[in-house]
Amino acid sequence: MLDEFNYLDEQTAYELVVDNPRKIAEMIDDVLPIPDGTFPPVIEGSDDEIRQMVYDKAKAIYGETLPDIVSARIDKELTSIIGNGYSVLYLIAQKLVHHSLEDGYLVGSRGSVGSSLVAMLCGITEVNSLPPHYICEHCKHVEFFDSTKVGVGPDLPDANCPVCGTPLNKDGFDIPFETFLGFKGDKEPDIDLNFSGDNQGEAHRYTEVIFGKGKTFRAGTIATLAEKTAFGYVKNYLEERGIVAGRAETERLIEGCSGIKRTTGQHPGGVMVVPRDKEIYEFTPIQYPADDPDCGTVTTHFDYHSIEGRLLKLDILGHDDPTMLRMLKDLTGIDPTTIALDDDKILSLFHDTSALNLIDDDFDLSLGTCGVPEFGTSFVREMVKDAKPSTFADLIRISGLSHGTDVWIGNAQSLIENHTATIKEVICTRDDIMIGLIAMGLPSEDAFWIMEHVRKGKGLTDAEETQMRDFHVPEWYIDSCKKIKYMFPKAHAVAYVMMAFRIAYYKVYEPLAYYAAYFSIRAKEFDLATMTDGKNAVKQKMEEIKAQGKQASNKDLNLIVSLELALEMYCRGFRFGKVDVYKSHYKNFRIEGDALIPPLSAIDGMGEVAAKSIYEEAQKEPFMSMEDLQNRANVNKTILEKMKAIGCLAGMPESNQLSFFGMF
Repeated sequence: MLDEFNYLDEQTAYELVVDNPRKIAEMIDDVLPIPDGTFPPVIEGSDDEIRQMVYDKAKAIYGETLPDIVSARIDKELTSIIGNGYSVLYLIAQKLVHHSLEDGYLVGSRGSVGSSLVAMLCGITEVNSLPPHYICEHCKHVEFFDSTKVGVGPDLPDANCPVCGTPLNKDGFDIPFETFLGFKGDKEPDIDLNFSGDNQGEAHRYTEVIFGKGKTFRAGTIATLAEKTAFGYVKNYLEERGIVAGRAETERLIEGCSGIKRTTGQHPGGVMVVPRDKEIYEFTPIQYPADDPDCGTVTTHFDYHSIEGRLLKLDILGHDDPTMLRMLKDLTGIDPTTIALDDDKILSLFHDTSALNLIDDDFDLSLGTCGVPEFGTSFVREMVKDAKPSTFADLIRISGLSHGTDVWIGNAQSLIENHTATIKEVICTRDDIMIGLIAMGLPSEDAFWIMEHVRKGKGLTDAEETQMRDFHVPEWYIDSCKKIKYMFPKAHAVAYVMMAFRIAYYKVYEPLAYYAAYFSIRAKEFDLATMTDGKNAVKQKMEEIKAQGKQASNKDLNLIVSLELALEMYCRGFRFGKVDVYKSHYKNFRIEGDALIPPLSAIDGMGEVAAKSIYEEAQKEPFMSMEDLQNRANVNKTILEKMKAIGCLAGMPESNQLSFFGMF
């Protein structure tokens, strides 16, 4: 730098280059790119609103004089939630869920939010975290039970109120609050919610209504260069320049490239909230993801992890289950929230196919869980066969096992196969450890910390092992804890199984509505030619894909799931009709008699935009000819030829001219 100013005398140059920058640096205070501390939004009166909401709902369910177990749990939770300033987060979640319900879409909870009774009483989650219990809707008589002996609320036998004779409601899944906010209740809550994919955008928009324009932004992400991609870049670089590099130099270059920014994106459901007295620029620049201004979504330029501890992040995720339940309600008129969680026919799906009323024996799958969320994959079906579930509590356990790491294979599976333990005894969810160890006599705080260590894959300390043996915890149980790498929250498992059980209800009692909803929303692949050609064609295609073994493409693997459901549907006496330009919807399957009419978008190569255009024009007035269809719906020739090939334009003349002269 001094050399650059050599046209000045030495003293002046030194003053410009060295002295003055130092003076300026000393005049500037310490500047942080992101301010320290947390900056949650403020909603005036949120503490009182949450408290009032909780007690009003609790008294509506359990009576004016709350049972001790209910009042103690509410008091404990509200002390933590309000005392640590989390009432705003609860209120925001409540408003979002309430808004979605007003739009006719259920909201599923994720993570451990179902561990909070306050969250249930606010309407944030449907999961009741109290121990299993009977409650009389009429006189408010209540009886609580030990979950280690009876399972969960829906597993209690039907009974009438001993006071007034009214049939008792059954509820309660016994989930400790500590798994949500920590043992001392001071852990920052993370409320994740599953909104319908159809309503997710509206939920995001509604956050702006709550907080005001310019106060909510989508959480931005930064995609970095993976090691495999970096290897390709380095290899091409060296080859193009004719450079011969040794292994060490190549690995050095790869390491230097790995992890650098590749592009920006956005979290699938994350929304960052800025308090009213702050501006987003105090925390992060903002941008369009991947610098694409046409996307219309403004995101944080910094990766959301960098500012997550400073600004509130809401997780408003999209999910298929609420969308399916909305469509099923529309098709059948049956409200999914009224479906009982103890239906024997639905439970039977998890050990045979008797509830499906198959009319032939071509369906060689031994369970009725194909297409049931959480239980439809071949991996989980095998787990169900091994575990032999008989209760709702067992289904929750299987959901926990299927989402954990080193919880089932080489662990619980072996214990069940060797008759060392049953599905009711093995460790399935993280909460099982705390509840189980307390039942064995360990102090609740010790049980909590053992659960925390195990669920994070940290195993057991020597002191914890000794303590567990002192309380006669079985050796197989201790060994199982040491193998676990990750465990699913019980509250998350309960929420998922509740949704799955409701969808399974429609599969049993409203089959065509179920298949219409499944193929419209959940099916990732649909082979129109095969699946409309009858049962034998479906079976043949399944055999072809299975014969490929590990060589099968992802597309074929997704297709075989749809083929299984199609085969099941045929074996129940139902069928697929043909695509019809006037009867078919643009994206949803429709019911006609004993058949499903595929949508226009099921035609190979037909995008949803083109399908919608054809559908909308067909609703206005019939097409005079194929030429008329092509002009009005702006359809290209390739799509028109495919429509002709499958016969959905049968009887329609080629051109308007032929149609005109055909009138005379």
